[in-house]
Amino acid sequence: MRFQESFNVELKEILTTELKKEVVAFANTCDGTIYIGINDKGEVVGIENSDDVIERASASIRNAIKPDITMYVTLNVEQIENKNVIVIRVQRGASRPYYIAEKGLKPSGVYIRQGNSSVPASEEYIRKMIKETDGDSFEKLRSLNQDLTFDYANRIFENTNINFGDIQKKTLGIIGEDGLYTNLGLLLSDQCIHTLKIAVFEGKEKGVFKDRKEFKGSLLKQITEAFEYVDLLNKTKATFEGLVRKDERDYPVEAIREALLNAVVHREYSFGASTLINIYEDRMEFLSLGGIVSGLSLEAVMLGVSQSRNEKLANIFYRLHLIEAYGTGIQKILLNYEKYGIKPVFKTEVGAFLVILPNVHINKAKVESIESKDINLDSDYKSILEILEQGIKSRKEIQEDIKLSQTKVINMLKELLSLGMIEKLGNGKNTRYKKI
Repeated sequence: MRFQESFNVELKEILTTELKKEVVAFANTCDGTIYIGINDKGEVVGIENSDDVIERASASIRNAIKPDITMYVTLNVEQIENKNVIVIRVQRGASRPYYIAEKGLKPSGVYIRQGNSSVPASEEYIRKMIKETDGDSFEKLRSLNQDLTFDYANRIFENTNINFGDIQKKTLGIIGEDGLYTNLGLLLSDQCIHTLKIAVFEGKEKGVFKDRKEFKGSLLKQITEAFEYVDLLNKTKATFEGLVRKDERDYPVEAIREALLNAVVHREYSFGASTLINIYEDRMEFLSLGGIVSGLSLEAVMLGVSQSRNEKLANIFYRLHLIEAYGTGIQKILLNYEKYGIKPVFKTEVGAFLVILPNVHINKAKVESIESKDINLDSDYKSILEILEQGIKSRKEIQEDIKLSQTKVINMLKELLSLGMIEKLGNGKNTRYKKI
C-alpha cells in the first residue's frame, strides 16, 4: 500500500516539533490525518516504542497549541503492513484560529493548509478566522497582539479606586473566556494601534497648518492628553459688567469634553484611520469613523436615543466617571451653547460622524451683526429662516415659498451664509440649505 501526501494527508517518518504546526493547520482549515511512521515517499517504515511516541505527541498537542484543541484530535497506534504507525486525526476546530502558544496569535504561530503543505496564515486571514469565530463586535474579538501592557490604564483605575486585576479584566471584557486579550484590551493597552490626530489651521479653511499633534497609546492616555492640548488652545476673553470682570472661553469646556469622548467611545475601530480633531479660527471639528450605528438616524440620536457601538468600552468609561450616562452627550453639547444663541452642527455620512463646535465669540459676533444690520428680519430674511426651520430646502423651494425673484433669493442666501445663519449642503443641482 502506497501513501501520498495531499490537502488532507500529512506523512511523517518520525515525531518532530513540526507536528504541532501540522495539527494547527488542519484545525484551522479542514479535517486531516497525520501519519507518523510513513516517509515522504509513502513507504511504511513503522515506529518503535510507539507508546512513548504517542504519549509525547499527545503532550505536545495538549501543551503547545492554543486554544485547547484536544477535543478535536484523536491519536491511535494502528498496524499498517505489520508495522506500528501512529495515526493522528484532526477535525477542523470551532475556536479558530489555533496557534502555537510560544509564537502567539500571528503568522509565525498560525498555520493553514495550502495544497499539500502547512503554511503561515496572513494577518488578514487570521482576522477573518477571528471574525468568523467571535462575531462582528470589534471589541469582543481576540486581539492579534497578545503582548499587551496596561501601565497607563492601571494608574487611571488606581486613581479611581477601582481594582484592575485579571478577574476585573475578565469581567470588563478585556480578557475573553479563553484567557486571551480582546480588542477592547488592545484599545486600553499601551500598545493601542489607533491614534488621535489634532490639526490647527490658520484661518477658516484647510490651508496653512499652525500646528499638528498625534496622540498614541491607551485610549485613556489619548483623551487625557488631547483634552489638555485643546484646552490650551481654548482662549479666554474678558468682558466687564460694570466693575465686574467676566472671563469666558472661546468654546464651552464641557462641550469640548463631550465631543471628544463621543468621538473616541463611539467610533468604529475596525477602521484603521485616526480619530481627527481640526481646529480653525471659527470652529472645532471632531470627526470619528463609523457613522451612526445601523438602525438609528441622526434625528433619533438628537432626541437622546443611544445605542453604543462599543458597549464594553462605554461601560469602562462610565465606571471611570468619564461619561455620566448613555445618550446624554449631544444634549450636553447643545445645552452648553443655548445661552449664546448659536448651535453646534452634527453631520453624519456613511462611515463618518462629524461634530462642529462654533467659536462662541466669533459666531456670537455674527449673530449680533445680523441683528444690528439694516436687514428687515421681520420680513424677507426672517421668512427664509422660518422656511429653513421646517427642514432642509433647495433654493427653488425657498423661492417658491417666499415668492421673490431668483436673483433676490440667491443674494439673500449668500448674505445669510456669510453671517453664519445658514449652512450650504451639497453642490450644483443637489445644493440644499439648512438653518444653523
